[in-house]
Amino acid sequence: MKLKVKDLDISTGRNLIAILNDEDARKLDLHALDRIKIFYGKKIETVILNIAETSKAVKPGEIGLVEEVMKSLGAKNNSLVDIMIARKPLSLEHIKKKLDGKTLTKKEIDQIIWDIVHNKLSDIELTYFVAACYARTMNMQETINLTKSIAYQGDVLRMNKYPIVDKHCIGGIPGNRTSPILVPIIASAGYTIPKTSSRSITSPAGTADTVEVLCPVSFDINRMKKIVSKTNGCLVWGGALNLAPADDKIIHVEKPLGIDAESQLLASILAKKLTVSSTHVIIDIPIGKNTKIENKKDALELKNKFETVGKAIGMHIEVVITSGDEPIGYGIGPALEAKDILYVLMRHPKRPLDLEDKCIMMAGKVFEMLGEKNGKKKAREILDSGKAYQKFKEIIKAQGGNPNITPDKIQVGKFRYQFKSRKTGKIFMINNYAISKISRIAGSPLDKGAGILLCKHVKDSIKKGEAIFEIYAGSKEKLDYARDIANEMDVVGIKNVERAYLS
Repeated sequence: MKLKVKDLDISTGRNLIAILNDEDARKLDLHALDRIKIFYGKKIETVILNIAETSKAVKPGEIGLVEEVMKSLGAKNNSLVDIMIARKPLSLEHIKKKLDGKTLTKKEIDQIIWDIVHNKLSDIELTYFVAACYARTMNMQETINLTKSIAYQGDVLRMNKYPIVDKHCIGGIPGNRTSPILVPIIASAGYTIPKTSSRSITSPAGTADTVEVLCPVSFDINRMKKIVSKTNGCLVWGGALNLAPADDKIIHVEKPLGIDAESQLLASILAKKLTVSSTHVIIDIPIGKNTKIENKKDALELKNKFETVGKAIGMHIEVVITSGDEPIGYGIGPALEAKDILYVLMRHPKRPLDLEDKCIMMAGKVFEMLGEKNGKKKAREILDSGKAYQKFKEIIKAQGGNPNITPDKIQVGKFRYQFKSRKTGKIFMINNYAISKISRIAGSPLDKGAGILLCKHVKDSIKKGEAIFEIYAGSKEKLDYARDIANEMDVVGIKNVERAYLS
């Protein structure tokens, strides 16, 4: 059947969708969510069908195409195309197999990932795959095959160097901005560390959001390679690269469901490390209340699985289990975290020592993994000598930022509120979830200057009327809302020391 193209001027962001008028659909016995092939010249695209019940959207004799299909075919408005019925993707049978609790072969996993990458699955179908892996846990071999498939169905950064170092944190802790400090420490020691990072989805800031305060982070893979070749390292946004594209699509449907299948967590992290040819990776698993992993037993199980998958794909993995009982550093939110990073690298008196100590510990582990002795001492010497700061400036300059930026030049929200203690005592709890929530309500990460500045940490003494933290926002309305939420939530726990002593 020949049909005239109607450019719908709509982007789905991913899915390949066409719309037929109900009259034409009935002629071919087509129904919503069926597949059709569209032929335009020498180009063919398989799309998911929707049906228009009236002529208002699409008339008989027309086919409405979203922007993704228009671009794929190279078609123009009013072009003529041919259509025919298409079979459903092969991977649907494999997804059903996993729903039935059966083991998937490498070939079947490869087919599923290929269909995901090439937008052959609808969001509903992709959700079934995610749910199947969550309910019917993948075994270790399936997880290894999934990791390789996600990694190699996309671009790969190939560097003619060895070793190539990388780092990842499974997240859940506000602040904790270790990557921008770890990268220059490792790079200044002569090792290659091409760090790709994410933007925030539910946190006050991702590493890419924070680094973007200091320099651009969006590059293609060729520019990324030039930056790394010049400086030994980089701090770039992974979303701008075609590295492990299936992973981003899987995460897209995981978030609304609030699920994170362990096999997909492992595959997601290690696939992205494979895409930059990493050989030695340090992984941070913070544990504590309101974190992704709340106890040491679960953390040790996850650690063993990381190491098993890493070994199977030829990667040296070092997992560190760290405290996640409270935020790391003082700043929460892109600009405030960027200040913390500079304070540490510049050896400033205002630097957060908890963040510094964690970075030194992790860098030390990396050096020892690479065969060096007393890695922690080496990491501290590199920081104290200023070599890490100089390397950081090189990376910032190579990425198009101002290498001479100082903390006082970083703009934060002009509206501020001090959250003060209502009693004298000692802080025994800071709620990670509440801190993140308040920071986001204040405007972070979209408003780079919004967030929270911690004045105190757990175990610190505090007097009545003394500030525990400060909220920064770009508008009075956002500040007022964040202030009200802060006063309603159980953000900080303070123990009356005298009363505790007397009892």
